[in-house]
Amino acid sequence: MEKTDLRYLKSLSKQYPTVATAATEIINLQAILSLPKGTEHFITDIHGEYDQFQHVLKNGSGAIKRKIEDEFGNAISAGEKKAIATLIYYPEQMMEQVLRTEDNMEDWYKVTLYRLIRVCKSASSKYTRSKVRKALPKDFAYVIEELLTGRQEISDQEAYYNEIINSVIRTGRATELVIAFCNLIRRLVVDHLHVVGDIFDRGPYPNLVMDTLMSHHSVDIQWGNHDVYWMGAAAGNQACICNVIRISAKYGNLDLLEDGYGINLVPLARFAMKQYDKDSCDCFKLDYREEEYDVRDAFLDEKMHKAIAIMQFKLEGQM
Repeated sequence: MEKTDLRYLKSLSKQYPTVATAATEIINLQAILSLPKGTEHFITDIHGEYDQFQHVLKNGSGAIKRKIEDEFGNAISAGEKKAIATLIYYPEQMMEQVLRTEDNMEDWYKVTLYRLIRVCKSASSKYTRSKVRKALPKDFAYVIEELLTGRQEISDQEAYYNEIINSVIRTGRATELVIAFCNLIRRLVVDHLHVVGDIFDRGPYPNLVMDTLMSHHSVDIQWGNHDVYWMGAAAGNQACICNVIRISAKYGNLDLLEDGYGINLVPLARFAMKQYDKDSCDCFKLDYREEEYDVRDAFLDEKMHKAIAIMQFKLEGQM
C-alpha cells in the first residue's frame, strides 16, 4: 500500500473508527448517488439591481411555479396556483394582505397549509431526510417534520395529523408556520445557486446583493470584470478606486459609497467644485433613473464625475 493511501486511511479512521460506521457511511453515500440531482440556479449580470435579484432568487427563475403546476395540475384553478406561488415568494407581505382581507382565517390557514405541505413534500423528495432536517427552521422543526413525514390518508394517523394543524391555529402560530413553510420551500426547490459574474456597478444596491449572498445556504461565485474592479479598489489600486467612483457617479449611485461602505466623498466634492465651478460638464451627464435620483444633486455629481474621470485617465496613462 502506498504511504499516501495509508495516511489518507488513517485520517478517515478518525471519522469512521469502526467497520459499522464506515459501512453506514458507504451505504448512505451510495444511496444518495441514486437520488435525482438537486436543481441548480444560474444567475448573471446582477449589476446591483437588488429588487430584481431578490425576485429572481425568490421564484427560482420559475422553478417554484413549475413545482406547483406539477403538484396540482388541474386540481385547482390557475388563480389559486398563482396565489400559492406569490405567497411562497413573498410570505410576509402576502400574510399582511390576507389578514386584512380574509373573513375566515381558520379555513384559510387549513387549506393553505395543506397545499404548502404538498408542495414542500414534492420539493423535499430529491433529498435525504437528514438534509431536509438540517434545513428546517428551529422554531417549527418538530411540527414541520411531522407534517412532512406523516400520512394523512392513513386512518391511524389522520386524527394526529389534523390535530397538529388545529393546535397550531389555536395557539396563534399559524401565520409564522405559513411563513416558515414558504421559506423552506424556496430553500428546497433550488439546491445550489451559481452567480456567474458582475454583481457590482450600474444598479444602486450591490452591497445588499452581497449581504444576501453571504447568508445564502449554498452558493458559488465566478467574479466578473466589474467585481474585479471593486476588489482592486478594496486592495488599494488607485486606478481601480477611480473607476469604481466614476461608474458610481455616472449612474447617480454615489450614495452607495457613502451609505453602503462609509466612504467620505466630501473631499472629492470640494475638489470638483473648485476645479470645475464654471464648467458645464456637458460630456459628463449622468445616466440616472428619475424615480430613484434627486435631480438637484446632478449639478454637483456631474462635476464630481468629471473630476474622478480625469484622475482615472491620468492614472491609467501612467500605468
